[in-house]
Amino acid sequence: MGSFSIWHWLIVLVIVVLVFGTKKLGNIGKDLGSAVKGFKDGMKDGSAEPPAQQLANTQKPADPNTVDVDAKTKS
Repeated sequence: MGSFSIWHWLIVLVIVVLVFGTKKLGNIGKDLGSAVKGFKDGMKDGSAEPPAQQLANTQKPADPNTVDVDAKTKS
């Protein structure tokens, strides 16, 4: 009862193709592929240093006697 045979899946596939058409399904596949590729490229770039840290490393204090600290509020 829980599993479908190959004939059930073929009938579902035919209905989906009839409803959406092959051109629209091709566009959906292309968009999905480009989204996955963009996600993978984003994950590769994620290993690099974040831009906020890059910016903090390049800024120099105006006065050499200045101490740079992160102030925290008392809760």
